[in-house]
Amino acid sequence: MTNTKNIFFVGLVVAASGLISTPFALLAGLIYGLAFPHPYHLAARKLSAFLLQASIVALGFGMNLHEVVRAGRTGFLYTALSISVAMLLGLGIGRLFKVQHIPSLLISTGTAICGGSAIAAIGPVVNAGEEEMAVSLGTVFVLNSVALFLFPAIGYILHLTQSQFGLWSALAIHDTSSVVGATAKYGSQALTIGTTIKLARALWIVPLAFAVAILKRSKTRIKWPWFILFFCLAAVAGTYLPAYLPWFGSLYPKLSTLGKTGLTVTLYLIGTGISKSTLKEVGVRPLLQGLLLWAIVAITSLALIRFGIISI
Repeated sequence: MTNTKNIFFVGLVVAASGLISTPFALLAGLIYGLAFPHPYHLAARKLSAFLLQASIVALGFGMNLHEVVRAGRTGFLYTALSISVAMLLGLGIGRLFKVQHIPSLLISTGTAICGGSAIAAIGPVVNAGEEEMAVSLGTVFVLNSVALFLFPAIGYILHLTQSQFGLWSALAIHDTSSVVGATAKYGSQALTIGTTIKLARALWIVPLAFAVAILKRSKTRIKWPWFILFFCLAAVAGTYLPAYLPWFGSLYPKLSTLGKTGLTVTLYLIGTGISKSTLKEVGVRPLLQGLLLWAIVAITSLALIRFGIISI
C-alpha cells in the first residue's frame, strides 16, 4: 500500500510540475487507476471537483471579456437546440438498448450538458442510487477520456480553425475539464470559445434540474454552479483592471497559467478514479447508449460546423 501511495503522489507532483500536457496527465491517471487500488479515492474525487472549478475561474483572468460575451451570445442558440435534441435522442437510444430509466436519463443529461457535473446535479433529484450514479459517471468519464485524445487529432487532420474547434469541443465533449484540456492544446482562441460556450451550456443544469424536480415531485435542493459567475467576474477583471492598475494586471497571466496547471492535476485525479471495477459496473448496454449518442452528437455537430451551417 505504501508503494501505491508513493506512485500516486509521484504522479500528482509530475502533473503539477507542468512537465506533461493535460492528455498525458489523464493517461497517467488512467494507467494508475487501472493498475492499482486507489488509496485516496473519495478525497481525490472531492479535490478534483474543487480544482476544476478553481482552475476555470483562474483561466478567466486570461480571457478577454468581449470575446467571452461574443462567443457566449453566439453559442446560446446552438446550445439550446443541441441540448434538447441530445436529451430526446439519448432517452430514445436508452430505450432501444433497454437501459434502466435513471441511468439512461443521467447518461443523456451528462452527454447533452456537461458530463459529471450534470449527472452529480440531476442524480439526487431523481433519487439515483450509488450503482446508478457509478454506471452513469463511469460511462461518461470513459468516453470523456477518449475525447481528450481524439478531438485534437481530428481537428489537426481536418485543419479546423481555432473557432471551429472550440465550438465543436464545447458542443460534443462531455466534461468541462476535457473541453478546456483539448482546446488549450489546440490554441488560445479555441480555449476562449470552447470554455465560454461550455460554461454557458453548464448553466442549463439549473432549469433542467428544476424541470426534473417538478416532474418527479422531488424536494431535493439544487446546487447552483456559482463558479461560472466567478469565471465571468475574473474575465471582467482581466479585461478592465489592467488599464487602471498595471501592476495588478501583471498577475493575470500567472493566474491563467496556474489555472492550466490546476486543470492538468484535475485530469490526473479524474483518471485515477477510473478503475477496473468502474468499467465492470458500467456494463455493455449503458456504454453502448453513451457511445452511440456521443458519436451522433460529435459527428453531426462537426458536419454542421464544417459546412458553415453553425459558426462563431
